[in-house]
Amino acid sequence: MDSNNMAKNNKHKRGFATDAIHVGSEPNLKDGGSGDVVVPIHLSTTFARSKLKEPTGGYAYSRSGNPTRAALEKNLAVLENGTAAFAYSSGLAAITNVALLLKSGDHVLCIDDVYGGTRRIFTRAFEKFGVEFTFAEFINAKDAQKFIKKNTKMIWIETPTNPLMKIVDIASVSKSAKDNGILTVVDNTFCTPYFQKPLDLGADIVVHSMTKYLSGHSDVTAGSIIVKDSKLAEKIGFFQNAAGCILSPFDSYSVLRGIKTLELRMQKHDKNTMDVVEFLSKHKKVKKVYHPTIPTHPGHEVAIKQASGFGGTFSFELVGDLDSAIKFMESLRLIYIAESLGDQVTLINHPATMTHADVPPDERKKIGIADTLLRLSIGIEDAEDLIGDLSQALDKI
Repeated sequence: MDSNNMAKNNKHKRGFATDAIHVGSEPNLKDGGSGDVVVPIHLSTTFARSKLKEPTGGYAYSRSGNPTRAALEKNLAVLENGTAAFAYSSGLAAITNVALLLKSGDHVLCIDDVYGGTRRIFTRAFEKFGVEFTFAEFINAKDAQKFIKKNTKMIWIETPTNPLMKIVDIASVSKSAKDNGILTVVDNTFCTPYFQKPLDLGADIVVHSMTKYLSGHSDVTAGSIIVKDSKLAEKIGFFQNAAGCILSPFDSYSVLRGIKTLELRMQKHDKNTMDVVEFLSKHKKVKKVYHPTIPTHPGHEVAIKQASGFGGTFSFELVGDLDSAIKFMESLRLIYIAESLGDQVTLINHPATMTHADVPPDERKKIGIADTLLRLSIGIEDAEDLIGDLSQALDKI
């Protein structure tokens, strides 16, 4: 191989942090440009034009397109290795927008241990319009095939799942789905594109609750959809505009700002979590820890194959009963009892009474969500302080 070909084949691909910081935030240095190194917040709801059929800069009305939101969407598409991205007012707004691709009579196979809000919108809204849902546990295509029907049009995956950290083989399920004309959707909120890229593994659609790790500071509610296929992008873009659940300019700016430190934060989340998982795994008052890095985890091998890390969210079961779990949570001093995850501060959640309270008790039991199950979202504090807080609270039960 000659030196010219060698240079072409070894062409440098920009790193994740570089893209996270620069894509969508490039300064405008052309004539009349201000050279901002931070994306301006374009608050205007409408845009004047000099010619009737030629909107200035392609923008006409902010619901249909906004320069600040466009900057974020450009960034998201690159980070997930997609071709188009769409930003929404919440993660559930994004999920709803994906579900609008379905019609009455369609069937969706969904992982059983799915976020409670996802299950709620599916069963309490879309089932009323004739869309059928099956919630089941599946790891790979062979498992999923048991639940596929003639009218199956979509497979909905969370991996890791919320809250039991179940793992689904994205590549296996996606390939089988494509062979059968079925769309594969992956909620990538837990891992983020820093640790996992579902589109590269064959998924058709990626969704995020950007309220979590992407924004990272519990000060923005936002969601997103990322795709590769241009026809699919056209359909989703239509529904984004038609439904109007768009992300505001200020929130778009805030998420874009959060993404600039995503790599650093995810590294710290991941490291802290490993330290806490090790501590809890050895504690006599902890019955079980749910994390894919534990060798006995059923999805361990798939997890380490398709993701390079898992962020800061995982669950564990306490020895004892509901009262023990409540006493433990209420004894914490540094760790806050709160909804959500992916924050810079560490949060603890009781799925049975918080995120999954809408799931019927019998169904929670079937899935494995016990009254003593707790979900931790490890922040970026010092791990020693978090372990100290967990330790003193465990001593009280």
